[in-house]
Amino acid sequence: MPDASPSLARRATRFLRSSLFAQVALALALGILVGRLWPQVGSAVQPLGDGFVRLIKAMIAPLVFCVVVAGITKAGDLKAFGRIGLKALIWFEVATTLALVVGLLAANLVRPGDGMNVDPASLDASAVDEKTGGESLPSTTEFILHSLPDSAVGAFAENSLLQVLVLACLVGAALLHLGQTKVPAILPAIEQAQEVVFAVVGFVMKLAPLAVFGATAHLVGEYGLGALSTYGKLIGVCYAVALVFLALLGVALKAFTGVSLWKFVRYTREEMLLALGTASSEAVMPRMMQKLRQAGCREDAVGLVLPTGYSFNLDGASIYLSIGTLFIAQAVGVDLTLGQQVTVVVVLMLTSKGMAGVPGSAFLALSATASALGVIPAGAVALLLGVDRIMDTMRVATNLLGNCVAVFAVSKWEGALDKTRMRQMLDGEIEFQPEPEPSAATAGGAPEAAAPAAVK
Repeated sequence: MPDASPSLARRATRFLRSSLFAQVALALALGILVGRLWPQVGSAVQPLGDGFVRLIKAMIAPLVFCVVVAGITKAGDLKAFGRIGLKALIWFEVATTLALVVGLLAANLVRPGDGMNVDPASLDASAVDEKTGGESLPSTTEFILHSLPDSAVGAFAENSLLQVLVLACLVGAALLHLGQTKVPAILPAIEQAQEVVFAVVGFVMKLAPLAVFGATAHLVGEYGLGALSTYGKLIGVCYAVALVFLALLGVALKAFTGVSLWKFVRYTREEMLLALGTASSEAVMPRMMQKLRQAGCREDAVGLVLPTGYSFNLDGASIYLSIGTLFIAQAVGVDLTLGQQVTVVVVLMLTSKGMAGVPGSAFLALSATASALGVIPAGAVALLLGVDRIMDTMRVATNLLGNCVAVFAVSKWEGALDKTRMRQMLDGEIEFQPEPEPSAATAGGAPEAAAPAAVK
C-alpha cells in the first residue's frame, strides 16, 4: 500500500501557502511558544509587529479619503451622507452606553475587587504618569477643534482620521457642486488612487504572520502568565461581559438586518486573528473596509461609519473602563452608591469619546472618573497597570466587531445594504476578492461597478 504521508505533507504545505488564516494561526502559536521559552527573543522580535502596524497606518488616511470622496460623489446626495453620519452617531451612543451599563452590572454582581484590601498609600502613582506620558484627555471643545484640520497636509501626516474625514466630506461636497462637466478627471483619479492603496495593503498583508509572531512573542515574553493568577477574576469578568455584549449585538444585528454575526466572524476570521495577534484594530481597517463593501454595504456608509467608529464607538474600552472603575473601588474598600455609579456612566460616556490616539488613554479616563467621584484615591488607578496589556485582546475584538455591526446597522437603516449580496458573501457562495474590483475609470463600466448596488 503506497505511503500517503508525502501527499498529506504537500497538501498541508499548499494550504499553509494559500491560507492567510492558517499562516497567522501558526505564527500566533509560535509567538506564544517563543515568548514563553525565550523571553529575551520575544522582546527582540517586537519590531516585526510594530513595523507592520506602521505600514498599515500609513495607508489608512489616503484610503479613508478616497473611499469617502468616491462614496459621496457616487451617492450624488450630500444630505444622504449627512443622514448616515447622524444615524451612525446615534448608534454609537446607544452601543457604548449599553456596554458601560452591562459592565457596571457585571462588576456589581461578581465584585472582582473584593478581598484585595489594598492600601492606596502603598501604590506608586507616578507609574500611571509614566504610562500616560504626561498627556491628558481633551475637553469637548478641544476634541471638536482637533477634529477640524488646520492643514490639509498635516491631517494626513498626523494620521488624524477625523480630520481626514472632514477634508473628504468637503472635497466630496465640492465635486457634487461642480459636477462632472467641470472636473471630469478628478473622480477617476481618486478611484485609481484608491485601487493603488488597496494594492499596497495587499503587499503589506503578506507580512501579517511575521507581525503576529513578533507582537505575540513580545507580549508573552514581557508579561508572562503571572497576571492571570493575580487578576484572574477581573480578566474573567471582562472577557465574559465582552462575550455577552457581542451576543446582544449579534441578536440585535440579526433582528434588524438579517446579518448573522457568527457568519461575519467566520467571513473575517483572518482579519480578526490578525487584529488579536497585533493588538491593533487599525491594522485590519483597510481589509475590513473591503470585506464590508463586498458583503453588500454601500461605499459611502462604509467610508464614513467605520473610521468614525474608531473614535466614537469604543465598546470594548467602555466595558473595561466601567468594570475597572468598580474593581478599583472594591479593591480599596470603597462602596459606590447608585448615584455615584450613574456618575461613572456619565463621565465615561464623555471621556471615552476623546480616547483614540492618546497614549495611556484608559488610565487617563479612569483617573478622570476617580477625580469626578471624589472618593477613589487617584493612585489606586495604578492597580490596573499589571493587567492593562492583557485586556487589549478583549478591547480590540469588541471594538472591531462593534464597529462592523454599526456599519451593517446604519447601512440597513439608510437603505444602503444589498441583502442578496450580503447573504451570498457570508454563505460562501461568492468568494472574497482581495484585489480591487474594476471601477469605471479602469474598466470603462458604470460607476456602480466599483461597489454593490443598494437595495432599498
